Formats: sequence, C-alpha cells, structure tokens
Amino acid sequence: MKKISITLLILSWVLAGFSQTAYNASFADYQRNFPRLHDILRKKEDSLRRQFMEKGLSWPAKYIYLRSFKYDSQLEVWVKNDKKEPFQLFKTYKVCAMAGTLGPKRMEGDYQVPEGFYYINEFNPRSVYHLSLGLNYPNASDRYLSDAIQPGGDIYIHGSCVTTGCIPITDSQIEELYALATYAKSSGQDFIPVHIFPVRFNVKKSADYLGRYVRDFADYAHLANSLKEVFYYFEKHKQLPLIMVNNRGSYVLDEEVRNALPSAEKKVLPPPVVKKKRKLTEFDESEIPTTVHKLPEFPGGSDAFRQYLRDLNKKLGPYLNDDQHTAYVLVEFIVTAKGKVLNPRIIRGGNDLLNEHLLDALEEMSDWLPAVREGKSVPMKLKQTIVIENKLPGVQVGS
Repeated sequence: MKKISITLLILSWVLAGFSQTAYNASFADYQRNFPRLHDILRKKEDSLRRQFMEKGLSWPAKYIYLRSFKYDSQLEVWVKNDKKEPFQLFKTYKVCAMAGTLGPKRMEGDYQVPEGFYYINEFNPRSVYHLSLGLNYPNASDRYLSDAIQPGGDIYIHGSCVTTGCIPITDSQIEELYALATYAKSSGQDFIPVHIFPVRFNVKKSADYLGRYVRDFADYAHLANSLKEVFYYFEKHKQLPLIMVNNRGSYVLDEEVRNALPSAEKKVLPPPVVKKKRKLTEFDESEIPTTVHKLPEFPGGSDAFRQYLRDLNKKLGPYLNDDQHTAYVLVEFIVTAKGKVLNPRIIRGGNDLLNEHLLDALEEMSDWLPAVREGKSVPMKLKQTIVIENKLPGVQVGS
C-alpha cells in the first residue's frame, strides 16, 4: 500500500466500539439514577425489545452506528451484536430541522451543522432539550481547519424539535436513541460513531442538489469527495472503513479501500475551470524606463501591501489543490504613470482555479503611487511573488 504522510489517525474500528468487553450494566444503572431516565429506560426497553423482535434483531444491540443526512433531514440507526457482523438498519428518524447550509462547521456562531466523522462523547439526561447526546466536535480535522480561537462546540443530537446548529428529533425518538446508546455503552462500546453527510449520495435529487452547490463552492468538493467515499464503502460492506486525518486536516481513506470503490462512487467533481477572456489594455511598453529613482508604491505603503498579501492568502488558500500546501505564484503587471494597474498576468505557479481568482483580485487593485524618474511620474512593470498557503499562523482560512 502506498505510504501516506499521516499525523493523526481516527480508527473506525475503535469508533465502532471494538473495545468490546463483557456486558457491564454499570453505565445503564448510573443513568437510571436520574429519576426521569429511570421511567424512560424502563418504558423504552419494553418497546425497543418488541421492535427488535419484529425485525429479527437481538436485543440489546451491542454496537450502534448513526449517520445523518443534512439535505434529506434523516438520521439512521444501525445495529449489530458482533464486531464481525455487518450492521443492520434498525430505524430512520426524521430530523426536525437543519440549521445552516451544506458544508462543514468552521467557527462559533455560524449556525452550521458539522459534516464529517464523529462519536458520542456525552450523555446529558438533564438537557433543556429533553435528552441529548453530545458529539466530539471539533474533531481532529476540525481543530486543524476551523477557527483556531472560536471553532464552536456544543453539538448534540437532542429532542424538542428545535435547533441552532444541532441535530434535533422528537422527544419520543431521542428517548429511544438515548436508550439504545446507553445499552450499547453498557455493553462496552465506548465510542459510538456518528457520521454526518451533506446528502444521500445515491438519491438523484440529493446528488443533483450537491452538484449545483459544488459548482458555486468548488473548494468544498474535496470534503464532499471524502464523505462520499465513506458513504459508498458502508453501503457496500455495512462495515466502517479505516478513516484517517492527514497533515492538512483532510479525511483520508485507506488506499486499498479507496481503490476498491467504483470510480463513479469516488468523486463529487467540481466543474471545469472556465478561464475568463480578459481584455488587455493597449500600452506601449517602450515607454517604460529601464531605471527609476523611486519604485511604484502600493496605496498606504509597505505595511498596507503586506496586509493586502495576507488578505489574499486568506481569500485564496481554499483554492489550493488537494496536494498543495503552498503555492508560489509569480505575477506581473504594469503600473502606469497615473498609477493604474494594467494587464496583470500569471507567469508561473498556482493552479487554474486559484489563478483565476488571483487575476480577479489584481484587476480590482486600487491605484498605486507611480514610479518616479527625474522628478516625473513614469510607468513601470512589476513582478511579484505571491505566496498562498493553506493556513498562516494566526490567520484563519475559511471555506
């Protein structure tokens, strides 16, 4: 298997609860110490036992797996009793509402539901939303890609059918789910996986909606591809694959797993980059002197230019290719004797999508102070290397 540079691992066999031990009801007993939960667990256990029997499933489930679909407003519950068995679908709940849009959560207050691979890390029987199960957002990927200071948190699956960035279901449904998770944890499943997808990739209406979204937000395609691979792996095997996080914060499937997927199930392809037909302004470059006494100056001086470059980095970082951590883009443009910026072009570096956005930015630059020769303003051709990184220290690159 081709070697991949990996800094963090999310082992899905751990998330699926393969730290299985002998049945230990201490966690369920602890939950029953809460008066409200004592009656809920008793009533729901009887109901769940009947439902499992009707579907030919063994009660209680020792392993559960949850996956949610934002656009489709669904939350699935999958169960099994042996780590080698395939998961079986127990039930699909209707999600009451989803805040935000497609795409990941990247900062506090954006009202986004996260997308990615998580697990339940909190049982809250005293929730103001009836009952709630907390998710480990921000996970390893989110900590790398989200706002370094305020990435947000407190993401739950909960009752009460209201939301500001969580996954809400009805009170009756959260009671069932809370009971299922309680018994699975008591059976030794310490990490109950919860995967949050933008859409059901195998539903045409949903896939078409995602395709239109990616056309407008091409930098989202990489995350959508990773989510799609995991979705189809589970669809085929009803088991969870090994999922890793690389040194850029991206999810990575084991290469053998990825290669086994049909090509149609691998990629949410961004649209091809359409290069603009940029009109060049006629200019007699013989007017440009070979030497000047003062170079052109960005409006506001060198400090303002450095800030402009930092802003470009923040704006253009998401357009790096998957295999690019840093791009060194050499650009060229003319500053006329009146300070106008003319005919910017890319000499080398970057990629098609990044370069199109960079040219847009250069064409919109404010007027410079022109070059000076012998006390007169003169035109000058400048070359500048612009460094675009995935993330600069202290600068958040959003998506």
